[in-house]
Amino acid sequence: MPEPIKTYNTAVEATLEVIGGKWKPVILFFLTFGKKRNGEFISLMPVITQKVLTQQLRELEEDGIIKRTVYNVVPPRVEYELTDYGWSLKEILHLMCRWGDAHIERVYGDQAAVLAQPQTKE
Repeated sequence: MPEPIKTYNTAVEATLEVIGGKWKPVILFFLTFGKKRNGEFISLMPVITQKVLTQQLRELEEDGIIKRTVYNVVPPRVEYELTDYGWSLKEILHLMCRWGDAHIERVYGDQAAVLAQPQTKE
């Protein structure tokens, strides 16, 4: 058997390598509701910087999770959407959202705010 190229402690680690961090899961979660443009992401996540958003989108594109489409119009229009591979993350992202809602309620009650309240009930 050849030497492995990469060794993971668990497959969860491989998942987090691709979608981990503060912003990637949020970006992907919003994309499960449809295509988004740069300005829409900024509106949905007002504290993210343009630099970080661009970096996270590029990394997700490199990993084949999202697709970037540039339209040849003036001014240029760019849309981001999940690839078929990216859509395979929908269930886990929505489960994470539901768990997060329950956690917020348990720990903070009505003392916490969630900016986006999309319906995740399937």
